[in-house]
Amino acid sequence: MGHAGSTPPEGLPEGRYGPTRSAGSRRWRRWLFTGTAVVVASAVAFVGYTNLGSAPISAERIGFDVRSDDAMEITIRVRRDEPERPAVCIVRVRDSAGSESGRKEVYVAPSDGDTVLSAVVRSARPPVTADTFACSYDVPEYLAPSDGGTTG
Repeated sequence: MGHAGSTPPEGLPEGRYGPTRSAGSRRWRRWLFTGTAVVVASAVAFVGYTNLGSAPISAERIGFDVRSDDAMEITIRVRRDEPERPAVCIVRVRDSAGSESGRKEVYVAPSDGDTVLSAVVRSARPPVTADTFACSYDVPEYLAPSDGGTTG
């Protein structure tokens, strides 16, 4: 079976299937496939790490307390990888059906470590629980405390 390039294997009509492939061609394909697999696996690992790795900022609900039929107070602990940067967290309340019935953006001031803060969230229906929705370092201008400059 060690035929050179153009002779078909025994039993096949000559000229019908073209020249047989050399071992070098198969090796080249194997390296190409391996290289492609490594690139794809690296891309999947990178995307998984960036999307599923630890968040740079997170909030944990410490407690909540019903204030009235239309308000609830939530207390959260905010943990940041850069606590010296200001942040914003969105907290929300839910009604007895589990639907979101109110939400509020809460400014998180720069600090030396974890920050514990409370906020009262208004609700369209009687609230039964409260939780955090998300946190970010992208603080909207209207939420950041003024620095004493002029407005307008």
